Amino acid sequence: MLEQTQIEAIAAELVQADRDRAVLPRLTSRYPGMTVEDSYAIQKVWSDRRIANGARLVGHKIGLTSKVMQVATGITEPDYGVIHDDMVVESGTVLEFDRFSNVRIEVELAFVLAKPLVGPNTTIFDVLDATAYVVPALEVLNSHLEMEGRTIVDTISDNAAMGAMVLGGRPVPVHEVDLRWVSALLYRNETIEESGVAGAVLGHPAMGVAWLANKLAQHGQGLEAGETILAGSFTRPMWVERGDTVHAEYNGLGSITCRFI
Repeated sequence: MLEQTQIEAIAAELVQADRDRAVLPRLTSRYPGMTVEDSYAIQKVWSDRRIANGARLVGHKIGLTSKVMQVATGITEPDYGVIHDDMVVESGTVLEFDRFSNVRIEVELAFVLAKPLVGPNTTIFDVLDATAYVVPALEVLNSHLEMEGRTIVDTISDNAAMGAMVLGGRPVPVHEVDLRWVSALLYRNETIEESGVAGAVLGHPAMGVAWLANKLAQHGQGLEAGETILAGSFTRPMWVERGDTVHAEYNGLGSITCRFI
């Protein structure tokens, strides 16, 4: 376990890394006794400092909910991060490549809540009842800690590698589509690089949102009406470079495009 002064210092280091677009040594290499609870405490201080500087909390992201993502990262349990208003962009946006570090793209569904969700004991049925609509989304991963050898403790501290959320396609009420069978093709520069189906996220993408509500309850928090929740990727993360155009086609739900310069 870390001392509060260490938690504050690490959060400040990550805030500065975000400003400088820098990559830092793994936290677990410097603080081998760190725990998952330490990581969430660091994330909370980091988020609070950004909010104090003008950012606004608009949602949460869930990571590592599918088997393909756990295999890709070597991490075997889900995690979560926060989404601030300056992380949200629309389809068609041109993104500055240097705004991010270790840039990768994931294919997800975003749940927009009409009602609050507070655990424990939140179920998939509670999530579906609370959801105004679901919309296609891409997550831009942004890692401020070196990738090799990182653990879930490193990832959580770094806001679960949340960089940006690109929203697009067609919003749909949850009763209009079987969310398990929403599939997508992910293109980089007109070539299909990845594909997947949303049921890969814990059997149903709403299960990820239920997991999040219950996990947040352990920290005395909940999900508010109006929040957007990224439910977890159902493809492997796709690396992108400066100049790349990214396009995702969702079966029946439209498409999303963005470009990095």
